[in-house]
Amino acid sequence: MHAAVIVFPGSNCDRDLAVAFERAGARVSMVWHKDTALPEGVDIVGVPGGFSFGDYLRCGAIAANSPICRSVVGHAEKGGYVLGVCNGFQILTETGLLPGVLLRNANLKYICKPIELRVETADSPFTAGYDAGQSITVPIAHHDGNYFADAETLKRLHGDARVAFTYVDNPNGSVDDIAGILSGNRRVLGMMPHPERMAETLHGGSDGAPMFDSLVDQLANA
Repeated sequence: MHAAVIVFPGSNCDRDLAVAFERAGARVSMVWHKDTALPEGVDIVGVPGGFSFGDYLRCGAIAANSPICRSVVGHAEKGGYVLGVCNGFQILTETGLLPGVLLRNANLKYICKPIELRVETADSPFTAGYDAGQSITVPIAHHDGNYFADAETLKRLHGDARVAFTYVDNPNGSVDDIAGILSGNRRVLGMMPHPERMAETLHGGSDGAPMFDSLVDQLANA
């Protein structure tokens, strides 16, 4: 399985994401934001956390207009897989691949700590390694992680079981406690918490590892 991890000026979780994919058995290519095409044969694109372009304008807004993002959108539109974590989730909403927006945290403070999540659905390649209803612990590290969408969008997300993760104790004010959502075809996931930072026991926990193991297993056998 071949994963591409996008690197923007200000990315700081790109290597973490690449290591998590590699640990699960994937081959990884690092792709600079000014590149115009993804490497041949890429199965999944990882859009990492960090502070792309210093979070100027809106978080993720400038990165979403980088040359490589046109290829990421095209990859997703052709049925390819995309994982956006933290700033990557913000970028995916800015490209239109996922609905809603990420606003300033309700308490107006940057939050960095382990947080408990509830797995809302196991029906996706990203979450198939978990059980629906399972509680997992992964870190958050964001200032603009407050997910918001209008009532009609929320109705679709819940009705189609596209809410992947919710916060057990909502740290940022996200509507309906939403921590991560899936695209309509369930091949794009955006989430604010960082599973790549809990992908092996040396990190203090390995609750993020089943996501990468499941992705590699399912895509390798697709």
